[in-house]
Amino acid sequence: MLLAQDQNSSAAAKTVNPVAPTPESLAAGRKAYDTNCAACHGDMAQGAQKAGVIISIIAEQGGKQPPDLTDDQWDHGSTDGEIFAVIAHGPAAGSQMKGASPTLTDEQIWNIVNYIRAIGPPR
Repeated sequence: MLLAQDQNSSAAAKTVNPVAPTPESLAAGRKAYDTNCAACHGDMAQGAQKAGVIISIIAEQGGKQPPDLTDDQWDHGSTDGEIFAVIAHGPAAGSQMKGASPTLTDEQIWNIVNYIRAIGPPR
């Protein structure tokens, strides 16, 4: 598992997803995403604004709403390892997103990474 301080490091960037993007992984990733991520990022990972979701406390503090996870812009790194680290531990700074670890297992988080990859642009 990546440590919180590793999320923007070369270690996170080089970490390879150990879970193959099988139909089972994608289905499990969708289920975990729907339960843990959709309320902020939208039901299709399209981002809060495109989903019509505005998180009032973020707006009150002048912060950025949860981003679109299906476009080619990645705020905190675009490799599978970096995405895993952000989901597990939250972004390094400037975000109210809390990390999903230990609520979700590493495998569940890797499944979410696979799901996001599957619905996003080709890489």
